[in-house]
Amino acid sequence: MAVDTDFVDDNVAGETAPDVPPPAATVVFGPALGQAQAFARMLATQGVERGLIGPREVPRLWDRHLLNCAVVADLIDSRYRTLADIGSGAGLPGLVLAMMRPELSVTLLEPMERRCRFLSECVAELGLVNASVLRGRAEETVLRADVATARAVAPLDRLAEMAVRVVRPGGMVLAIKGRQAAGELRKARPVLRRIGVRDAQVVRAGEGKVDPATTVVRFFAR
Repeated sequence: MAVDTDFVDDNVAGETAPDVPPPAATVVFGPALGQAQAFARMLATQGVERGLIGPREVPRLWDRHLLNCAVVADLIDSRYRTLADIGSGAGLPGLVLAMMRPELSVTLLEPMERRCRFLSECVAELGLVNASVLRGRAEETVLRADVATARAVAPLDRLAEMAVRVVRPGGMVLAIKGRQAAGELRKARPVLRRIGVRDAQVVRAGEGKVDPATTVVRFFAR
């Protein structure tokens, strides 16, 4: 996950110290709140020191990043058992979804070694037995997950071609986007038709739980 300014501007709700989760966090994270707090501390310290997030993002970790990712779990129903997070970076949304859905087997797919080291440390520190780290690119992997997620990785037309490589036939792709999601989807339509995806649409996750809700482009592989 890189910091995408278009995405960031669309999802600002407020600023909170990393150690003090906003009220919505208790509702959204439920029993995973303790893990979320520990992850926030890791992002605010090691994450900044290693250049995985910018220091200006620290006061906005909860509203702009953690909650924004957590509500995406609402879009993943119980029939799905495996998830691949493309370009996992600092673990957003992959680590958050592993906390939220312990029954899911989550693979954090990341090509950069230093990011993989951070992700592995987070997995161990947070006790996420359902998460593993795989160094590699979506274009080269042999993964075939039920669900693929991505956040601030690439424009939708490029991301779609990567994502269909890591999901099984009929698998679901959830691309967390910002205010330009509808425009990205229109631009990507020719690529989506060519690669045979279906039911591509912009959906909102977490309405009534977080403000603003998280904007997601959802589609299914052929």
